[in-house]
Amino acid sequence: MYNKNIKLVITFLILAYAVYQFTEGYIGNGIMFILLSLIFVFLYFKNEFILLAFLRLRKQDFEGATKWLNKIKNPSSALVKKQEGYFNYLHGVMVSQTNMNAAEKYFKKAIGLGLSMDHDLAMAKLNLAGIAFSKRRPQEANKLLAEAKKLDKRDMLADQIKMMKQQMKKASIPNQHYGNRNMRRR
Repeated sequence: MYNKNIKLVITFLILAYAVYQFTEGYIGNGIMFILLSLIFVFLYFKNEFILLAFLRLRKQDFEGATKWLNKIKNPSSALVKKQEGYFNYLHGVMVSQTNMNAAEKYFKKAIGLGLSMDHDLAMAKLNLAGIAFSKRRPQEANKLLAEAKKLDKRDMLADQIKMMKQQMKKASIPNQHYGNRNMRRR
């Protein structure tokens, strides 16, 4: 993996050589080198390891996705700010299965850095709402659910949001039957 600044230097060198090819009369070579430089511009904004991690995550291969993400040694210098947000988002998704505290940290950092797609931001807030609900912070969970619903413009997460709200309602209703039984024992 190349540092983001090295990718820009490579792009400018390839563009300079493309201009040289144009001046020498090799128009086809110049066009080919311009197209080649566009690959490095694309990889500047979309990190190759994050793209590969997303592909592994689509196949439910968490170990493979973690392997690709671990190849990024220093995310703050190797990634653009939004890509660093996705780096933390992916780590949060993978860690959420085992460690809620670490997942909460990753999701908050991802939201702070920013995610380019609204549905990704909605998913991060939905995950944070689930974590807040499991840690018995219902007001924070309701706030995050409302934000997630607002961000989910295409209703991709409507079922998950609805299910989370139903679970929160069930947990907030005090069960009178158990309370009365415990009162009799005293």
